[in-house]
Amino acid sequence: MYRRPSLSQYVIARLITIVIFVTLLFSIILFITPEEFKNNYFYITLFIASQILLLISVYHGTKRVSKELKNVEKYLSGASTNPEPSAHFFTREFERINEKLILTLRKMQKKEKEKRKYTAKIKLKNRQRSDMLSAIAHEFRNPIAAIMGYAQTLTDDEDIPPKLRTKFLHKIYNNGDKIEELLSRLLLWNSFESGKQKLQISKFDMRPLIREIAINLEDRYKGRKIQVAEGSLVVRADKALMEIVVKNLIENALKYSKDIVDVQIVGKRVLVIDKGVGISSKNIDKVTKKFFRTDEHSWDNSMGLGLAIVKQILKLHNTTLEIESEEDRGSTFSFEIS
Repeated sequence: MYRRPSLSQYVIARLITIVIFVTLLFSIILFITPEEFKNNYFYITLFIASQILLLISVYHGTKRVSKELKNVEKYLSGASTNPEPSAHFFTREFERINEKLILTLRKMQKKEKEKRKYTAKIKLKNRQRSDMLSAIAHEFRNPIAAIMGYAQTLTDDEDIPPKLRTKFLHKIYNNGDKIEELLSRLLLWNSFESGKQKLQISKFDMRPLIREIAINLEDRYKGRKIQVAEGSLVVRADKALMEIVVKNLIENALKYSKDIVDVQIVGKRVLVIDKGVGISSKNIDKVTKKFFRTDEHSWDNSMGLGLAIVKQILKLHNTTLEIESEEDRGSTFSFEIS
């Protein structure tokens, strides 16, 4: 296998070759030149010619070295971002420099790629954080404005009728309760994001839990009816988290429909059925993403965390949320639990 010489070996070999070539050449010239032409001028001319030939040979050798150095300079300046591993170098030193430059440039390219990915990730995080802050501000603005409005009315008008005063105080309480619920959702989502949420498993029947949630929501949503079908489903799960799941699904159905919300237990599956506005096929896979609000629900002020929280809780229980929906006909949200 051919092994390239070192730079010193190359220079010595080059000089020896030049000396031998020049010696042979001028020996031949001396041998074939007639004696009558051999005078002082002849020898001076021969000497000068030999020196010129020697200089020309040295010049071509240094030019070759200069070319290699320019390649090295080109790599270092970044002009060549894709050096060839098989590039020809006539000495061992330049070959090693080429190999090391290739390794260095590949590392730099890898770091640059990682930097671009990291920058894109940071931009995405910043955009998500901005969307989150915007959603939070939007969601909190209404109840805070309502509390301030009712409180200001009560402060300004000391003669307000007792019945109206009680109504306003009830409104203030409800909006305060809504703010507390929003904060609870944010704290719960934060615990999911940080991976700190742990399951507290217990054995219980889902139907009494669903019925209790339905009664509480009927008190909150006056004039609405939640129908809980007969049946029993004893499960081993985190009761507090399953209460959040069922409450979010039923409340979601109440928000986006005007008819009766039907809750059924079929085998090991819980189904929440409404006859509301429905969800378009393009948005079904997106509704469980955090801070997502569909075009069909553009009037809704919610942060878009309800279904995202449901999805995370069910994931902790090794199950998934199934959604069947048709625009203007309603939706069915269901999950299997055992």
